[in-house]
Amino acid sequence: MTTLFYNLDSDAALAAQLCMALSAEAGTLELRHFPDGESYLRVHDQCRDRRCVIFCNLFQPDKKTLRLLFLADTLRELGASQVILVTPYLAYMRQDKRFHEGECVSSRPFARLLSQAVDGLITIDPHLHRYHCLSEIYSIPTRIVQAAPLIAKWIQQHIPNPVLIGPDSESEQWVSEVARLAEAPFQVLEKERFGDYNVSVSLPELEPYQQHHPVLVDDIISSGRTMLETIAHLDRAGLPRTTAIGVHGIFAGSAYAQLSEKAQVITTDCIPHISNKIETSTALAEAVRQLQSEL
Repeated sequence: MTTLFYNLDSDAALAAQLCMALSAEAGTLELRHFPDGESYLRVHDQCRDRRCVIFCNLFQPDKKTLRLLFLADTLRELGASQVILVTPYLAYMRQDKRFHEGECVSSRPFARLLSQAVDGLITIDPHLHRYHCLSEIYSIPTRIVQAAPLIAKWIQQHIPNPVLIGPDSESEQWVSEVARLAEAPFQVLEKERFGDYNVSVSLPELEPYQQHHPVLVDDIISSGRTMLETIAHLDRAGLPRTTAIGVHGIFAGSAYAQLSEKAQVITTDCIPHISNKIETSTALAEAVRQLQSEL
C-alpha cells in the first residue's frame, strides 16, 4: 500500500521532492488555531494499516514540536502501521552537557519526547559532539543521512583545485571524509570560543596551498563568527576567494549578509535559504525506504 506523506510546517519544495522520490501519496491536513491560540489538527485520510511519513524540519522547534506530537499521536490512533519522522535538521542536539549548575540538558528530554511519539527518525548530520550516536539518547530506530558525499560531489563539480578547511578539531573526522571523497587536501584549525559571538581560530598552514581554492566546511552555520575569522586569515594569506559550505544554514542575525560579502556561501537544502545549492531529497528517500523495511 502506498505511503502517506504529511508535510507539517516545513519547506514545501523539499517536501514535494521527497514525496515524489518516495512515490508517496500526499496526505491532507487541516491546521488552524482556536481564538485562544491553541492548535486544531485534523487528518483527512484513511490511515488504517498505512505507513506514514511526517516531514517536519525542526529548525525553530518550539513553533513546531507540539503540532508534531499531535499529528503523530493522531496517526497512531487512526491505525497507521508505522509513523516515521523525517527532520533534516534535528533540534536540541547542541546542549549535550550541563555546563552550569541547574541547566537543562535539553537534548535528552527532547529525545524522549520524539522517541515516544514516532516509530523511527531520519535526519541529516545531527550535531554529535559528546554523543557518539543517536541511540545514546533516542530509543527508536534512526537513520543518519551523511552530507559528506553530497558536498564532495558538489565540490568536484564546481571548485577547481580545492583545499578543504575545517573550523575546529571536532570537525576533523567529518571534513577529512569530505576531502577523501572529493580527492582534495585538507587543513583543520583550532578554535577557542569565548561566547556566542566571540571566537578565535588558529592560522592554518597555507604555504603549500597558494594555488588552491579554499573551501571552508562546517555542519552548522549559525552566527558565522568562526567562518568570518577564518576567511579573514585566508584573505590575508592571498588565497583565492573562499567558498563556505554548511550543511545546516541557520544564519542567525546578519550572519549571511556578512559572510556573502567575503565568500561564496553554499548550503544543502536542509533549511530553506537562498544559499541552497546541494539537494538532499534523493538521499533522504533512500533512508526512508531502508527504515521502512527495518520497521
